[in-house]
Amino acid sequence: MATGHDIEQLLAVDNPRNVRRRNLRIARDRLARYGIAAGGSGVIVAIALIFFYLLYVVFPLFVPADAERVAGRVLAPEAGRTLALAVEEQGSISARVSHDGMVDFQFVRSGSRVDRIPLPVGSVGITTVARGAPGSSVFALGLADGTALVASDRYRSTYPDDQRVIVPEVEYPLGAAPVVIDPAGAALTHLAVQPLDDETTVAALTEDGRLVLAQFVREASFLGLDDAAELVRTGSELAAPQIQVRKLLMDQRQRRLYVLGAGGEVAFYDIRNKSAPRLIEQRDLLMGDKEVTAAIFLTGTTSLLIGTSSGEIVQVFPVRGDDNTYSLAEVRRFGEPGDPGITALAAEARRKGFAAGDAAGRVSIYHTTAQRRVLTEQVSSAAISEMALAPRANFLLAEDATRNLHYWALHNEHPEVSWASLWQKVWYEGYAKPDWIWQSSSASNDFEPKFSLTPLSFGTLKAAFYAMLFAVPIAIFGAIYTGYFMTARMRQQVKPVIEIMEALPTVILGFLAGLWLAPYLERHMPGVFSALLIVPAGVLLSSYLYFRIPQRLRPADGWEAGLLIPVILLFGWLAMLLSGPLEAALFAGDMPGWLSNVAGIDFDQRNSLVVGIAMGVAVIPTIFSIAEDAVFSVPRHLTQGSLALGATYWQTLTRVVILTASPGIFSALMIGLGRAVGETMIVLMATGNTPVMDFSIFQGMRTLSANIAVEMPESEVGSTHYRVLFLAGLVLFMFTFFVNTLAEVVRQRLREKYSSL
Repeated sequence: MATGHDIEQLLAVDNPRNVRRRNLRIARDRLARYGIAAGGSGVIVAIALIFFYLLYVVFPLFVPADAERVAGRVLAPEAGRTLALAVEEQGSISARVSHDGMVDFQFVRSGSRVDRIPLPVGSVGITTVARGAPGSSVFALGLADGTALVASDRYRSTYPDDQRVIVPEVEYPLGAAPVVIDPAGAALTHLAVQPLDDETTVAALTEDGRLVLAQFVREASFLGLDDAAELVRTGSELAAPQIQVRKLLMDQRQRRLYVLGAGGEVAFYDIRNKSAPRLIEQRDLLMGDKEVTAAIFLTGTTSLLIGTSSGEIVQVFPVRGDDNTYSLAEVRRFGEPGDPGITALAAEARRKGFAAGDAAGRVSIYHTTAQRRVLTEQVSSAAISEMALAPRANFLLAEDATRNLHYWALHNEHPEVSWASLWQKVWYEGYAKPDWIWQSSSASNDFEPKFSLTPLSFGTLKAAFYAMLFAVPIAIFGAIYTGYFMTARMRQQVKPVIEIMEALPTVILGFLAGLWLAPYLERHMPGVFSALLIVPAGVLLSSYLYFRIPQRLRPADGWEAGLLIPVILLFGWLAMLLSGPLEAALFAGDMPGWLSNVAGIDFDQRNSLVVGIAMGVAVIPTIFSIAEDAVFSVPRHLTQGSLALGATYWQTLTRVVILTASPGIFSALMIGLGRAVGETMIVLMATGNTPVMDFSIFQGMRTLSANIAVEMPESEVGSTHYRVLFLAGLVLFMFTFFVNTLAEVVRQRLREKYSSL
C-alpha cells in the first residue's frame, strides 16, 4: 500500500517518470506541429508547382516571333527575269522560274546550283505566270500563241550511301506539250490554274480582252494505261468585265473565279458549270484612290488577300446571304497608316498566315484569324518583288527590285493565338458574321482553327449556375432545418446518409443523367415544370392540415421532416401523372417539338436542366455538410438566451443563428461553387458538349474541364491546340483560386463582424 510519501514522490514535478512522460508529450506535440506545418506547406508548394507548370506550358503561346537572316546573293546578269519562286519543305533547295523558260534549282544557303531544267515552251514567248493554291507545287506559263504549259516542281529523296539527297524534278500534269487555252491563238496576259484529281481548269485573259475558261479532264484508256490516257478539253468564253485587270484567281475546287481590277474592282463568277459559267457579282472593294498591287489566296482558297498601294491588305471572302446567294464581304484590313505600298504577297501552306513585302524592302508576317501583325523585318533596302514561303512556313525566300535574293529563317510557332482570337468575336471563313467559336480540328488541311475560350468559359459558368440554382435552396434550407430544428436522434440518421452521398462517383451520376434522366425529362417535361408549382402547393396544404389536427396526434417537435417525405413523393408523382394530359392539351402532344417549331427555342435532350439536376445532386452533400456544421455549432447559450428573452424560434433563427453561422454558410456556398465549376464527368456525359453561347435551359454547353478531358488525349504535344488546352486549365485554375480567395476574405470579415454575438 502506497504511503503519503510515495504519493508525493509520484506527483513530484522532477520525478523521472513524470519527466519522461512530459518530454514524450512535448516531443509528440512538436512532431504533430511540424507534421501539420509540413503538410500545409506541401499543399501550398504543390499548388504553386501546378500553377508554374501551367505557365511553363502556356508561355510559348505568347513568345513573339522572330526571324534570322541565313543567306543572300545577287542573281547573275544573264539570268532571266524571275516569274516565280519556291522553297522545298526542308528549306534547303529553292526553285526559280525565269522568263527565259528555265527552272533553276539551287541550294539556298550556298547558292550553288543543283540542277537547271528547261521548260518545253520552244521559241514561243512567255507572257504570264500563275501558281496553284497555297501549298500546291503546280504553276502555269501563259504563252503568246494562246497556249499554256502546266508544270510542277517536285523533290524526290534518295539515300545513296545512307546519305539523304534531294533530287528536284519538273513534272507536267497535262503532258509536256503546252495545251490550247484560246483556240483563236491570242496571247494570254493573265492566267489562273487549279488542278483537282484528274481535272485541271485554266482561266485566262487574252490580249484582245476576252476571258476564256478551259477544263482538261484526263480520261483513262480502256486498258488502264496512264500513257494512253486521253486529255479532253471543255471550253467556254465568259463576259469579261470592263476593268483594267490586275489578277485572275480561281479557288482550288474550281467553282469560283475572281477577276480583280487595278482599282479594286472585282468580278465574281460561278464556274461550276464549265460550259455555262455565270457572273454572280461585280463590285468595288476598295472604294477609293488606292491601287491593287498584289493579290493571292489564303490557304484553302476561300479568302482573298488584296495588297494596295497605300500599304493596306484587305481580306475578303464569299458570304452566304439569307436568300442562299453568295456575295463578297470585306472581313478585315491589315496595315497601319503610312505603311509603304504592298509589292508582293505569299501565303502559308498550312496556316491562315501570310507574308507581305513592301516598297521599303520590309517583310511583315500576319495571321488572319488572330487579326494581328506577328513580325516585321527589314529584309532589303529595295522594294520586294517576289516572295515564297517554305511549306512549313519556317523559311522565307524574297527577291528585291535590284535582283538580290534574301533567305531568312522564321521562328513563328503559334501565330494563331491573340487576345482577339481567344476572347473576342472573330469572323471565320464560311460564317455570315463574327462569332465566338471553339472548333479545334477538322478533316481538312485547309481548316481554320477556332480557339475561342469564351464559349467554354460561358459554358462553365452556365453549368455552375444551374447546378447551384438547384442545389443551394435544398442544401442550405436542409442544413438549417437539420442543424437547428431536427431532433438529435433523427439528425444522427440524416446527416451521415447525406454525407455518404458525396462519395458517389460522379461518373455514375453522369451515366445515369445521360442515359436515364435526360430521356425521362424529355418525355415528362410538362410534369417537371408543373412540379415546381404542385409540390410547393402540396407541402403548404399538408402543413395547413397538419396544424389543424389535434396536438396529441402530432409527432414530437423535430420529426416533421419525416412526414414530408411521403407528401413530396405523392405530389411529385401527381405532377408526373399530369404530364401527359398537360402536354396533349397545351403542346399538341409534343412539348420539345412545340418549343422548336412554335416557340422558336432550340431544344437539346441533354440540356442545362439535366446538368443542373445531376450536378446539383453532386454538390448538395458538400454544401449541406459544411453549412449544417456551421448552424449546429452556434453556441446553445445564444439560442437559449434569445428564446428566454421572448423571441420566437423563427426570430432566433433569422437574427441569431444564421448571422452567427453566416461565415460557415458562405464558405459552403463557395466550396460548392468551386466543385460545380471544376466538375468534369457529369458535364461530359450529361450534355451534348456543344460550345454554344446560349443561356437557355433547353440547350447544352461545353465547359473548360470537359473540353480538356475530351481533346487533350488527341492533341499533338507542343502544338497550339495542346497549349491552348493548358491555357484553358490555367483559366480554370485562376478562376477557382480567385473565388476561393474572395470567399476566404468575405468569411473572415463575416466572422469578425458577428463574433461579438
